[in-house]
Amino acid sequence: MIVFRMGLAAVTALALAMSMSAMPSAMAKDWTKLVIATEGAFPPYNMTTPDGKLVGFEIDMAHDLCARMKVECTIVAQDWDGIIPGLNAGKYDAIIAGMSITPKRREVIDFSVPYVSSPATFEVPKSMADLPMLGERINLDDKAASDAAIAKLGSALKGKIVGAQVSTIQADFLKTYLSKDIELRTYPSNAEQDLDLAAGRIDMAFASSSYLVSAFAKPGGEKMKMSGPFVTGGMMGAGSGVGLRKADTDLKDKFDAAIKASYADGTMSKLTVQWFKIDVAVKY
Repeated sequence: MIVFRMGLAAVTALALAMSMSAMPSAMAKDWTKLVIATEGAFPPYNMTTPDGKLVGFEIDMAHDLCARMKVECTIVAQDWDGIIPGLNAGKYDAIIAGMSITPKRREVIDFSVPYVSSPATFEVPKSMADLPMLGERINLDDKAASDAAIAKLGSALKGKIVGAQVSTIQADFLKTYLSKDIELRTYPSNAEQDLDLAAGRIDMAFASSSYLVSAFAKPGGEKMKMSGPFVTGGMMGAGSGVGLRKADTDLKDKFDAAIKASYADGTMSKLTVQWFKIDVAVKY
């Protein structure tokens, strides 16, 4: 038998190296520069102009938050379905892309405090009769009440084709609660979903109400309306927040402070009114 021996100094050095390698990567960062990912296809949160420029509420908000944190920020476009894997792979430092804070997403990433909160509802042609519970709220945190309301909604939607953006809380809600009643079609972006709705290839869409406000302002949007209940709570999340790696707790602290300061001096509300025409800023 061969016995390997290590001196005290060697053992100490090895233990130190192992402990340092296990430390979060954020410990070595000073956060003077950040790369932020957005989708660039979710107006008015974020969108891409014909010449490739990123614009929208979250672009303006990101620049404001970066100035408050005194960091230099670069904003890049990333397809929605790969945006969380890209964050955890280290392609960028944060996600600002209208991402709702949900328990499922919290399993793999962390979030800042929420900056906006917008319930989800249905988009239908104005020629269609209104869905039941028009303007009422279904709060998924109240299971008894929401189960009864969803059963009523499911009966009204029986056999309908409903569109939603893939990998969103809206698509997850439809799969979880209404899959036995509807045919669900998912799309890479809300814009593609709206094109199919306008063409009559789907009966309705399910999306963020703040997104729908902007969609109705576009050509053709005047032919559409919101209908049915507003869905909140539970799997619908606590609002939209900045997506962050779990290890980067100090960066989360910076974003939390900047978001709260932006609300406190009125900037966040001003930006939401500018882009959404309504104040959907989370209050602190």
